[in-house]
Amino acid sequence: MLEGILNSSRLSRLIGLPLRGSGRVRRLPHEANQRQEARSVGSVGSVTESSHASVRARWISRATFGLSLRRWAEFDHSTAAYQFSETYTWMPSMNLSISLGVDGLSRFFVRLNTLLTPLCLLASMAGIQKQEKVYYGLFLRLEGCVNTVFLATDVLTFYLFFEAVLIPMFLIIGRWGSRVRKIRAAYFFFRYTLVGSVLMLLAFLYVYRAVGTRDMAVRSSVLQTTDLVPQEVQRLLWLACFASFAVKVPMLPVHIWLPEAHVEAPTAGSVILAGILLKLGTYGMMRILRGFFPAASIYFLPRVYTRGVMAIVYTSRTAIRQTDRKRIIAYASVAHMNMTLVGLFSRTPQGVEGALLQMLSHGLVSGALFRCVGVLYDRHHSRLVSYYGGVAQTMPRFVMIFRFFTMANLALPGTSSFVGEFRILVGIFQTNTLVAFRSATGMVLGGAYSLWLFNRVAYGNLKTQYLGVSMDVNRRERRRFLPLIVRTLRMGVAPAVFLDCIHVSCANLIEHARAAS
Repeated sequence: MLEGILNSSRLSRLIGLPLRGSGRVRRLPHEANQRQEARSVGSVGSVTESSHASVRARWISRATFGLSLRRWAEFDHSTAAYQFSETYTWMPSMNLSISLGVDGLSRFFVRLNTLLTPLCLLASMAGIQKQEKVYYGLFLRLEGCVNTVFLATDVLTFYLFFEAVLIPMFLIIGRWGSRVRKIRAAYFFFRYTLVGSVLMLLAFLYVYRAVGTRDMAVRSSVLQTTDLVPQEVQRLLWLACFASFAVKVPMLPVHIWLPEAHVEAPTAGSVILAGILLKLGTYGMMRILRGFFPAASIYFLPRVYTRGVMAIVYTSRTAIRQTDRKRIIAYASVAHMNMTLVGLFSRTPQGVEGALLQMLSHGLVSGALFRCVGVLYDRHHSRLVSYYGGVAQTMPRFVMIFRFFTMANLALPGTSSFVGEFRILVGIFQTNTLVAFRSATGMVLGGAYSLWLFNRVAYGNLKTQYLGVSMDVNRRERRRFLPLIVRTLRMGVAPAVFLDCIHVSCANLIEHARAAS
């Protein structure tokens, strides 16, 4: 079964290529891993080196991104059904198999993952100096596991790889983190996410025993049209799955692990954590909670709205009080993801489509902001806001990039965040005006902490007592931001390109919920 996935020329190559590449990178001989002199990427007075492991991993990730573009061109967005479906037998004696497919709800996330991974590997060239083969191998393994979660069409595959994502990220934070508390942050991340997932496993096992199938589409239809699982039991199963996904989003009060993980993780780890791994929670809610238990989702809607709004306001206010730039962006990520959650449960086309666009936008914008933090940290080795000031005097090109993504973060019209958040608010307003008003306060507070951070870093007097004069971003570093800038503008200026592709799948999800009510 595994050999079939690795050797397939179809959809599963998006999984097999990074997984097989991970093994090949880690098996490189010691002589091939010696560092070679290369061009500088901007560190003051230093020459950055590139290893064979880094080069091999980047080529593999680029090839995976190319495969995702090919599948994009072949996709038919006029249907909500799974496309390019594949099934591989795993354990014939136990009737276990791995089923894959892609629809309008999942294909954008696959493409986002395959885009951010090579950018993360490029960002790691200057900062990763030890055990490079292991590091790059773990990143490729993480890419393969995340792709599998988004492509899974049966709950067994979904759950196995939903949990498998924890291992490489745990090691990346704990081994290559930047401070002494990195081990504590790694265990925080692992414990919080693992405990919640145990409840989801029990729920999946109960439903399989009652329904007798692991296929997501069949299981969703059976749960809605039959009484094999009573409504009272479905509500308990909904809560069990919700506990797992709420940790991943994260929601209050299980959000404590995220700021710790972001602060201690390397820059590339923070980018992939905010850009991709947080989306696993909202994607699971969309696929499992709203797909399997639409009636229970309606029943718990007031509680979801309440917790979502509380998280938006609380984390936005908390972000204003932080002194570490990574913590500010981490709390901002929690606020944006809870805004997405509220839109996802709005039961309106505008709200659900806006939630999907906001998830994609957040992956681009938050990833770029963490990369901006990494650019300054590589030069000055400090993330404290009070140490910075007047950076525009020495790094004007960097400040232009930082300004663009700051404006995108506060949902300036013409950027991707504006389209997503505006549609979310329109959708929520149709169902609950009070929730819409409370959610809109998050946009106001977002403007406060975003502009405060940018002003403190970019303008004012240059604080030479803390920081020395540094070189501006060079051509190679600017090229790493370019794909994110282009896609942020494209989604903001021409959102119809994306909306047309997800409309049918979102309409099918909403109709499914209406039929249950």
